Amino acid sequence: MKSFQTRIFADGADKAGMLEMYRNPLIAGFTTNPTLMRKAGISDYEAFAHDIIKAIPDRPLSFEVFSDEFADMEKQARRITTWGSNVFVKIPITNTKGESCAPLIAKLSASGIRMNITAMLTMDQVREIVPCLAKGPESYVSVFAGRIADAGQDPLPIMREAVACLKPYPQLSLIWASPREILNLVQADQIGCQIITMTNDLIKKIPLLGKDLTEYSLDTVKMFYKDALDARFAISV
Repeated sequence: MKSFQTRIFADGADKAGMLEMYRNPLIAGFTTNPTLMRKAGISDYEAFAHDIIKAIPDRPLSFEVFSDEFADMEKQARRITTWGSNVFVKIPITNTKGESCAPLIAKLSASGIRMNITAMLTMDQVREIVPCLAKGPESYVSVFAGRIADAGQDPLPIMREAVACLKPYPQLSLIWASPREILNLVQADQIGCQIITMTNDLIKKIPLLGKDLTEYSLDTVKMFYKDALDARFAISV
């Protein structure tokens, strides 16, 4: 299988799944968010975070603030950053009112807090945030390429431009977030995007890279045939 310069971060909030990926040498870090935690049935945010940090002490972990008010968001960020030396604080690009988090991000960056700026979809947002992080510590700029594609737009031009925008700042890494297919890993690597987040289901498809398409076609035919037999389907003739 082809090797990649792009690092793979597992995206999820199921502890068993995260630990499974932790055993996978391809996985360089982890991200999660309140939505994934809620789907995983987590009720105690901080207890879950501490449990995961203890289990995964040596790879980057991103945990998100969830206040909508900037003062409380700052307090949460300063609390989260104390949880572990491998923790990055996820800050959304805006609050729910559409108000930019840039001033807060600049303040936190000046305090030496490593962040993962999330929910970004436009180059205007990237251009706004990069100066806020330019003189700060290692941080991530997370552009949701998958959601750009969901909106019917090609994410590649935006992601290429974002790579160029971050290039003068070696402590900043671009994340190709919310990929929809393995091809996105190839694309991210080709344009020099430093990180891609992937769900466990998508990570498990990585061994398909380079698979012979004729062989893959036959595998597909065999799957359809087996499923029809297993379901005991019948057609009257």
